[in-house]
Amino acid sequence: MKSILEAIDLHTYYGESHILHGISLKIHKGETIALIGRNGMGKTTLLRTLIGLTPPRSGKVTVYGKDTTKMMTHKTICQGLAFVPEDRGIFPNLSVLENLTMAERESVDGQKEWDLERVLGIFPLLEKRISNMGNQLSGGEQQMLTVGRALMTNPDLILLDEATEGLAPLFRLEIWSVIRTIKEAGIAAIVVDKDIKALLKLADKSIVIEKGTFVYEGESADLRAKPEILHRYLGV
Repeated sequence: MKSILEAIDLHTYYGESHILHGISLKIHKGETIALIGRNGMGKTTLLRTLIGLTPPRSGKVTVYGKDTTKMMTHKTICQGLAFVPEDRGIFPNLSVLENLTMAERESVDGQKEWDLERVLGIFPLLEKRISNMGNQLSGGEQQMLTVGRALMTNPDLILLDEATEGLAPLFRLEIWSVIRTIKEAGIAAIVVDKDIKALLKLADKSIVIEKGTFVYEGESADLRAKPEILHRYLGV
């Protein structure tokens, strides 16, 4: 499979705090990866490092073979990536329509498979809220908007941080359904979430991170068969 993104020996710090310790990974086209770990183990820092929001002190990140390690985040994103942050990051003073259309662009190969009609098709609730401002939406609706906005960029790889955190059960089911749709559409993804059962069922590959180091990498089916690993590092 063709790789989209590769990280090599990443060491990332916050001030003097050493967060990521020599992490390397490769993400292939169409691959869904579950990034699993307790709070404070480096999951968000890794996602931020991959797109340049928290650059590594050493190591290298490439997208389609192009070195993006020192590239500004907005330029890295335009290489075919999309980021759904934990805090959602929607524009509260823009309408749902404006939040979506301001992000619209073609894929890196000039295609536009995800447009407004298709995004609203998988988020019918957003269509009903199309004129509402961002700050008039519930948490679940905001998460739908954030994922929809990411899809409007026609990415090859989408990074979802705490995909269903804090959402009501019905909204969680909706988001998992959309993540499956993303997978079926051939978009690669790294997904962080506390619902380990849902993650392992969805993802092709799983990575367990502990104190900024990968302690498990492998097929999700294999991890499901190793409950001792889940218990040791996640307490489940």
